[in-house]
Amino acid sequence: MRSLTVRTTDAAGTRAMAEALAGALRPGDLLVLDGPLGAGKTTFTQGLGAGLGVRGPVASPTFVIERVHPSLGEGPDLVHVDAYRLGGEGEIDDLDLEADLDRAVTVVEWGRDRVEHLADSALLVVLDRPDQVEDPEDPDEPRTLHLLPSGPRWDERAVTQLEAVLAPVAATDRPAEENR
Repeated sequence: MRSLTVRTTDAAGTRAMAEALAGALRPGDLLVLDGPLGAGKTTFTQGLGAGLGVRGPVASPTFVIERVHPSLGEGPDLVHVDAYRLGGEGEIDDLDLEADLDRAVTVVEWGRDRVEHLADSALLVVLDRPDQVEDPEDPDEPRTLHLLPSGPRWDERAVTQLEAVLAPVAATDRPAEENR
């Protein structure tokens, strides 16, 4: 499988990238978000919720573990899960995510190596923060997003569609000197 790498300059760029990504998603898609604390997993999911047109606001489900955001239109619901506080596969299975999986886009923060058994295909999104930043207190720092599709859902045609929906946003989120 091909992987995609996208860089964003700030939180708004990360949201815009995820909003565009929503155009390539369909009910039954499982997105697994990985990255260090503060990498932008919830920011990413906020953009995804906007792109899917779901009822919000999308906020971190850290203490409630799972939130369901119903679609405001014809699209899929968004199921947003935070697996950080969950133990093993048994606790994940206790959430009964499979019940919503076919009719929703399911996003699991901190889900890497914990939820892939739920579906035969997944899109792993790894969010990286730079090691050094000018102002560590400023949340608007660049991010690198690595999208790693796996399974039959993400065949060559689906990955090409993914590239197509991300291309316009990726081009506008580059620093001014790169757009010249």
